[in-house]
This record gives sequence, C-alpha cells and structure tokens, in this order.
Amino acid sequence: MLAWDVRLLFLLLVIKNLMRAATAVALTVLPLTMTSPAHAGGDSADILLLSDAVTSLPVADESRAGYTTRDKFKHWNACLLADGCNTRAELLVSEAVVPPTVEAGCKLVGGLWWSYYDETYVSGASGNDVDHMVPLAEAWDSGASAWTAQRREAYANDLGAPASLVAVTAGSNRSKADQDPSTWMPPAESARCRYLSEWVATKHRWNLTADPAEADALHGLAETCPGTVVDFQPAD
Repeated sequence: MLAWDVRLLFLLLVIKNLMRAATAVALTVLPLTMTSPAHAGGDSADILLLSDAVTSLPVADESRAGYTTRDKFKHWNACLLADGCNTRAELLVSEAVVPPTVEAGCKLVGGLWWSYYDETYVSGASGNDVDHMVPLAEAWDSGASAWTAQRREAYANDLGAPASLVAVTAGSNRSKADQDPSTWMPPAESARCRYLSEWVATKHRWNLTADPAEADALHGLAETCPGTVVDFQPAD
C-alpha cells in the first residue's frame, strides 16, 4: 500500500506541474489577442498581431474632395498648458533624448532628439519636424472628411497615443509628405516594422479606412514583420 501511495503522490505532482506549465504558456500567448486595461478610467486598449490588425482594417476607396489646405485640421494650438507650450512643443519635450531647457514663452533651448525614420540625431528643437503618423490629407481621404471640425482638431493634436505624432528630421517628414505605406516607407530598414505598427495603430485608433493599394501593401509588408504587435486605444 505504501508503494502505491508513493506512486499516486508522484502522479499527482506530475499532473499539477503540467497544469502549471500549460497555464504559463497560455498567459504568454494571451496578450496578443486580448483586450486589456489601458488606463485607470476603464477604457481598454486592443493588442493585435500586425497581420491581424491589417486584416481588420476596413478597406474603402479614398476621396480628397473638399480638401484644400491643412487648415481643415486646426493644429499645434490645442493642449496649451501653464508652461505656454503648444502641442508641437509638448511633443518635442516628451520625446527628447536630452531634454531642452524650457524658457519663458515655451522657448526650447538645446536638447537632442532621435529621428527613428532615418536613424539620425537632431540637435536643437528647430531641426525637428513633428510628423502626423497618418498625414492630415491621408486622414481626410480615409474618413476624416465626414468628421466635425472639433474631431479633426482633436486628431491633429493627439497627444493621447504615442504613435499619433512623432519628432523626425525635416528631410524625412517632407519626403513622406502625405503618402501612405504603398508609396513611402522610412529610409532606415530597422524602422519599418515599428512604422507599420504605428501607422496601423493610428488608423484603428481613429477608425480610418485603407484604400485597396494601401491594404495590399500593408499585407505584404506585414509578412516581413512576424511577431510585431499593434497596440491602440480607440479615440473618444
């Protein structure tokens, strides 16, 4: 009887350890597909594999009808804080590798930034452009034309998601202009998976569509970034 009890105890321990291992594996896989808490306010963030996030983007033809200038999106004037800094300046302060000194009137002195598009350090705030991850004209084409002026202003000044705005070299920003990933990608190859993730995250955050050529390009490019995830919280 004693030998049998020992065998039974051994078997139970094996089963218990197997169950623990199975649970651990499940927990490592779960975050890729789950909806998880993002902020204390109760809102949630979606975390998807890049390939799945691309597949779930709505596809529709684009239209630039009615778009004349960037003034359709009132920008760099929102989020004025006690320090006198506007959206652009706040973004630069938050992304600085070496923080600038913020003087009266939000004059940024000194500072160092990393432009991940082209793997270049930028010294001084004036050397940076702040890029809208999904350009204003592209957002208009992809659904923002139907928004209120207030929602377009919120989009253009979105400091609520790290992917929405990014400090980069003026050259890379102006090379990109209003192009989507079917015609422009960052020159630094190491930047491309991050860029795709942030592009798709911004489209999902603001419920924007992709046109057929863009969707095809995103599907192909996503195959080069296995394991890349897209993390986004829908905008209010």
